[in-house]
Amino acid sequence: MTQSVQGIPGAHVGHGHLKVSNLNRAIAFYRDVIGMRVMQLFEEHAAFLSFDDYHHHLGLNTWESLEGTSPPDGHTGLYHIAFVFPDRATLGQVIDRLQCAGHSLTGAADHGVSEAVYLNDPDGNGLEFYRDRPRSEWPLQSNGSPKLNNAPLDVDALVREGRKA
Repeated sequence: MTQSVQGIPGAHVGHGHLKVSNLNRAIAFYRDVIGMRVMQLFEEHAAFLSFDDYHHHLGLNTWESLEGTSPPDGHTGLYHIAFVFPDRATLGQVIDRLQCAGHSLTGAADHGVSEAVYLNDPDGNGLEFYRDRPRSEWPLQSNGSPKLNNAPLDVDALVREGRKA
């Protein structure tokens, strides 16, 4: 029987690293549409990107996937990688850039604790872009833990807010 761990203060997810089929196409998507910065290129096989001056939040590589295909539906693997944005306006601006570049959302939801949109990158990797609500606004269950919802999200309102900022 395994022992349950109750959390590890200070631990967090450091970065994601995705296999892509075309490095230049992936860089263009994450840099030009999403707004990340290329921190380093590793020959023509990998790139490391960041939202700020951190060494990298996301790695992209073609080491095992050059000109490969997306995994088929119904197989195990990464469901999505999630990127959190600081506020509604910034999230709306990213959604606006995605839509203007011809990328379609696969879903959108108001989770109570956050507002999120879902899409696939050019290689079919699942992505979630969201913003957290302040903890003081989170709906809570009777035991005090966050209550997650799956209500409709007004994406157009987010985009309008992003355009006003």
